[in-house]
Amino acid sequence: MRRRVIGSALVLASLIAPISARAQGLGSGIWTLQDENASISSQNPTDRDYVNGFRLNWTSPRGDVPGKLAGLGHAVWGDGTQRISLGITQKIYTPTDTTVTNPPLGDEPYAGYLAATLGLIQDTANTRSVLSVSAGVVGRDAGAEIVQNGFHSIIGQHGTHGWAYQLPSEPAFDVLASRTWRVPVGHLGALSVDALPQLAAMVGTTEIYAQPAVTLRIGQGLGSDFGAPMLRPGPSGSTAYRATRPLAWYVFAGVAGKLVGHDEFLQGADFQTSRFVRPYRAVGQIDVGAAVLWRGLRFSYTQVFQTRRYYGEVGAIHEYGSFAVSGRF
Repeated sequence: MRRRVIGSALVLASLIAPISARAQGLGSGIWTLQDENASISSQNPTDRDYVNGFRLNWTSPRGDVPGKLAGLGHAVWGDGTQRISLGITQKIYTPTDTTVTNPPLGDEPYAGYLAATLGLIQDTANTRSVLSVSAGVVGRDAGAEIVQNGFHSIIGQHGTHGWAYQLPSEPAFDVLASRTWRVPVGHLGALSVDALPQLAAMVGTTEIYAQPAVTLRIGQGLGSDFGAPMLRPGPSGSTAYRATRPLAWYVFAGVAGKLVGHDEFLQGADFQTSRFVRPYRAVGQIDVGAAVLWRGLRFSYTQVFQTRRYYGEVGAIHEYGSFAVSGRF
C-alpha cells in the first residue's frame, strides 16, 4: 500500500518538476491561505462530518506556463490566458459523536486526506476553465488525527477518541475539470450584477461526481475574478484574480447540486476493508458570502449550507465557514 502512495506522489512530481524548473521563484504570483471549519455553524452539534479543510496555494503570473502544459490547455479549452497553480490540501472528516472510542457503525467514518495539486487555469474575457490533477493519501498517513487533536490540545478542548477506526492509508489520485461563465446581468445604481454559471466534474480514487452550480454577485469590480475560492467539491472561482479598480468588492449567493458516483470518505477504503456509510447520490448546497480586493490582497468568506451526504446523517443541514486570504507579489 505504501508503494501505491509513493507511486501517486511520483506521478504528480513528474508533472510538477518542469514547472518548478521554469519558474523564476515562488515569490512572484499569488499566495493563498484558506481554512474551512464546521465549528462556524448555527447547527447543533458542530464540529462533525466534514470538520476542517486547509489549503496553501501558489498561482503563477499570467502566461508563465511551460509549453507542453500550455499546449494541453489550448487543446482542451481553446484560446485564453493561462496560469499554473500549485497547492497542498488537508481535509478532516469525523463522525457526529466524537466522544466515544468506538463510533457507531452508521456514523461517518473518521478520515484524513492530504494531497498536492497541480492546476492549469485558463481565462477569456468571460470564461474561466480549470484542469487539475491531485495526488496524495487518504487515511492515517494524512495526519488528520495529529492535526485535530493537537489543535484541540492547544485551545484547551478535549480530543476526539475514535481515530483508531479511521480509514486505512491508501493512495489518492484525482482529476478535475471545471468551466465558469461570467454573465453580466445589469446595474443597480453604481453596483454591477452578474451571474456565474459553473460546470465541474471529478474522476478519481477519492470522488467521482458532476456538479452544476450558479452564483449571483452584486458589487463593484466584478471583472476582477470569477468568484470566491472554495475547496473542492464545491463551486470555486479558483485562486487567480486581477483587480480592475483600487477597491473591488461583492456579496454573493449561490446554489449547487452534486451528483455523486463515488465518495471514498463515505463509502470506505477503495482497496481494503473499512467502515462505511451509504451516500446520497444527490447533494444540494447553498453558499452566501462576500469578497474584498484591495491593494493586491483578496479576502473572502463563504458560509456553506449543505444537505445530507449520507443516510443516517444527524441534522437536516451540514454547515461550515470558509475563509481565504490571498496576496499578489
